[in-house]
Amino acid sequence: MHKDTGASCHERKVSQGLYQKFSYVYSLLRRNRCVYTTPPVCCSICSDAKLKDPFSLAQKDLQNLYEEIKKQLLVSKAELKVLCDYYFDGKGKAFRPMIVILMARACNVHSNKEGVLLPAQRSIAMISEMIHTASLVHDDVIDDSDTRRGKNTINKVWGERKAILAGDFILSAASMALARIGNNTVVSVLSQVIEDLVRGEFMQLGSKENENERFKHYLEKTFKKTASLIANSCKAVSILVNSDPEVHEIAYQYGRNVGIAFQLVDDILDFTSCANLLGKPSAADLKLGLATGPVLFACQQFPELHAMIMRRFSSDGDVDRAWQYVLKSDGVEQTNYLAQHYCQEAIRQISRLRPSTERDALIQLTELVLRRDK
Repeated sequence: MHKDTGASCHERKVSQGLYQKFSYVYSLLRRNRCVYTTPPVCCSICSDAKLKDPFSLAQKDLQNLYEEIKKQLLVSKAELKVLCDYYFDGKGKAFRPMIVILMARACNVHSNKEGVLLPAQRSIAMISEMIHTASLVHDDVIDDSDTRRGKNTINKVWGERKAILAGDFILSAASMALARIGNNTVVSVLSQVIEDLVRGEFMQLGSKENENERFKHYLEKTFKKTASLIANSCKAVSILVNSDPEVHEIAYQYGRNVGIAFQLVDDILDFTSCANLLGKPSAADLKLGLATGPVLFACQQFPELHAMIMRRFSSDGDVDRAWQYVLKSDGVEQTNYLAQHYCQEAIRQISRLRPSTERDALIQLTELVLRRDK
């Protein structure tokens, strides 16, 4: 069971769990490469055609999400207000708040609360989107990105300094909204997310010489930068309605596994989806010097990639050659298989809750994660 015994203990448990699970999967992939071609996605995940679409199910609870966020960002300086509102235009997927809402209702049903959403749970959904958006603003500065969600980035329009301040302000507003919930445990859980985001960004700046250490590094970075927010937000809404640590762990593990799968698919799309669909340039990760799942798997078939990974694809022609190696390999297929593995674990965890429409929607969501094309 996951217990809050301090940040360092928490990190060791997450890292060890990720590494042990991946070591097993990775060893299977290496021994049985020809066996693990990509199977039909989620053939056993969701066979009930009557299941409600997760986004539709959460729509009512999320319909005023961005208006509520903008109320948290009230400032007297007009330009800062424009910057902070820039990405809260209602055109985002609201993927994280949607998961949080569904998890909250599923935990409420499990706890005999008839699924009624608590105001504090709704606030956590809002806070999760604010933290996520602030991290995007900062990421775009670090990566010197020009586009995000199909339009120019804040740093491209207003410059790096103002973008950093806008991201900081969104985070501060999220922190104040979190404090108003008035639950110290929830504050502690969600504060871990911000620490993980920073640590994950630092991890992304480095690489590992050893092949197995490189995969461990990649998965731990993926957890911190992407999955920690989903996992801890899910845990937070469960804490508000249930005192059972086992329920908290179910919520946390579902969010962790779905979050990692989501990022693995995102890394696949960098090689398989066009820029128009993604809203950002393809091969963006390679151009940033990042070796993601498809590249790390491809390195098994094309050892030439090792030197490129270590120099972060900085030599002339590295990006194009690495791209071709990935497309010639089964790196995309193996990353897809790994994403399916994490989705199956998410299903196993959430299935431990009492049946409900929201629980079933969270199961169905794993299929949508694997099938998404942007």
